[in-house]
Amino acid sequence: MRHLHTRTSRRRVLGALAAGLLGTAGLAAPAVAAPAAQPAAPALADGLALTPPMGFNNWNSTHCRAEFNESMVKGIADLFVDKGLKDAGYRYVNLDDCWALPDRDADGKLVPDPVRFPHGIKAVADYVHSKGLKLGIYTSAGTKTCNSAGFPGALGHEYSDARQFADWGVDYLKYDNCNNQGVDARLRYTTMRDALRATGRPIVYSICEWGQNKPWEWASDVGHLWRTTGDISDSWGSMLGILKQNLPLAPYAGPGHWNDPDMLEVGNGGMTDTEYRSHFSMWSVMAAPLLIGSDLRKASPATFDILDNKEVIAVDQDPLGEQGRVVSSEGGRWVVAKRMKDGSRAVALFNESGTAQRIATTARAVGLPRAPAYTLRDLWRHRAYNTAGSIAATVPAHGTVLVRVGTDRRWAAHPPAVELGVDGRPLTVAGKATTLTSAVTDLGRTPAEHVSVRLRGPAGWTVRATSPSASAAVPTGRSLRTTWSVTAPPGTPTGSYDLTLRAAYRSPTGVRAAVTTALTASVVVPPPAGTSGLGDLPWLSATNGYGPVERNTSNGESAAGDGHPLTIGGVVYGRGLGVHAPSAVEYYTGGACEKVGADVGVDDEKGANGSVAFEIWADGTEVASTGVLTNAMPAQPITADVTGAQVVRLVVTDGGDGIDSDHADWADAQLTC
Repeated sequence: MRHLHTRTSRRRVLGALAAGLLGTAGLAAPAVAAPAAQPAAPALADGLALTPPMGFNNWNSTHCRAEFNESMVKGIADLFVDKGLKDAGYRYVNLDDCWALPDRDADGKLVPDPVRFPHGIKAVADYVHSKGLKLGIYTSAGTKTCNSAGFPGALGHEYSDARQFADWGVDYLKYDNCNNQGVDARLRYTTMRDALRATGRPIVYSICEWGQNKPWEWASDVGHLWRTTGDISDSWGSMLGILKQNLPLAPYAGPGHWNDPDMLEVGNGGMTDTEYRSHFSMWSVMAAPLLIGSDLRKASPATFDILDNKEVIAVDQDPLGEQGRVVSSEGGRWVVAKRMKDGSRAVALFNESGTAQRIATTARAVGLPRAPAYTLRDLWRHRAYNTAGSIAATVPAHGTVLVRVGTDRRWAAHPPAVELGVDGRPLTVAGKATTLTSAVTDLGRTPAEHVSVRLRGPAGWTVRATSPSASAAVPTGRSLRTTWSVTAPPGTPTGSYDLTLRAAYRSPTGVRAAVTTALTASVVVPPPAGTSGLGDLPWLSATNGYGPVERNTSNGESAAGDGHPLTIGGVVYGRGLGVHAPSAVEYYTGGACEKVGADVGVDDEKGANGSVAFEIWADGTEVASTGVLTNAMPAQPITADVTGAQVVRLVVTDGGDGIDSDHADWADAQLTC
């Protein structure tokens, strides 16, 4: 939970674990190595949390606002039933901080806030239980909780507080890490484990010490789940950084003992639905707890569609209990595979980058035995196909294709899997025709017959095929390639626009199938001749670790426009870019530019913290880098020859100690064309 609303309060990630893993969108991320040691089998043989807990926690959507109250909690329980979330597996309705009064009573007991919970916690628990659901509660392993108001923590009151929770009918405890007075973490969390056990009530125990003491190495006999990271926030950069910290910890997860990368942000509004589907897909393939963090009373149909995808939930809840492991990660293209109890594999093709990318693997690479063919089921499209062994897709920017692949003997009953994509990156100048080439590739064991393909652009765009767009048959491993002339109307503003590529075909047995892929075309303008400040030029795309990329000011905090003059080592610069690691800003250079240069470093606005590395990439090749720079260092010059490049990318990565306070400046950044 994020009770202290400053970046330094609890957003420091695990430096050693994150080093090298917090890659920036579109970069060649290193393969994630698993920890060398295999953990011991868990000792908590109490039958609880044999699959990752699923439910709701109010903090991400309400914090400590007055709307967090008895009525809200009951309303969430009602929605679990009415919207089918209970049937999908969600069980826990969890209260976070601010449910209690700031002071204990004369007997040292916790007192529920009579304004928020006029009938007390037991009455709320009884209501939740009447719906066939379970109630969770929150406190901290310290003298106070994490909220600045300072509600009572459980340090020194473990047995009394645990007894109260049990008497109220609590089924789940989230135990935070604030105000812990320096007491050893294992001691604090083990004491509460023993106190909960002494009550005789089955209570799922969630250790929330943010991964500071590597609980995955010692907590399997203490709690049922443990936080592996700092707090998540509702942004792509936050979700991505946490994902990369949690992925290497797969060996430590299993039935009754789970890695917890924090709650879901799905539906809170800070990411797109594509990004939220990635969030939900990757949490599920990591066998993470699925705790809804959005206010379901205000949730859109799209949010419910994501949260209620039972095929994706089945990946998370598979009884084998394995966390997915990284098969490959290069250039922002991730393949993560999870072994399932029935022998199949759930495979996530995850695109970290800001542009569509082809991501591919094979059935053998994800651990399946050799077979004539395999059944591949797309868990978001809810369609099954056959494949000869290839698993591939053009994945949208920040998107995830999640499939389940197995050796089902009935593979021939399904149409062949086909892959859709285009060569290169669709970049077009308004009013000028651009040539694109699409490919419909048969990945199946059987041929695709009566194949046709269609490309559509936004209203007013001209899109026409200039080569055949249909074929009687496409054999296994072959492609129907079609060239297209695409023209955006004169005057079309720069930016990203949706293209839709759709292929229709039949299997040899007559089963009809159709596949649609969303592509993004960027309308660009040629760069101006001479030398220009990059803070003044339009960019193709921009991703940032915290808040937006700022033009000609520092990063500031999370809001747009809240930066300050760019300042490195006391030197103030008037122009440039203010970013926060991990960050990537792309510019269209159209083969007309020769040089990029800047003075770079950590901005002074965050004091003594922060370490970053700067890189310049030209068409996917790194052409300049600085190494690690810290706040104690003056600005360093960086220049790169980008002659002939179509796209130049400015990248900032973590310096190896986590991304806290990594405010980075591209001061006086200039492009010469």
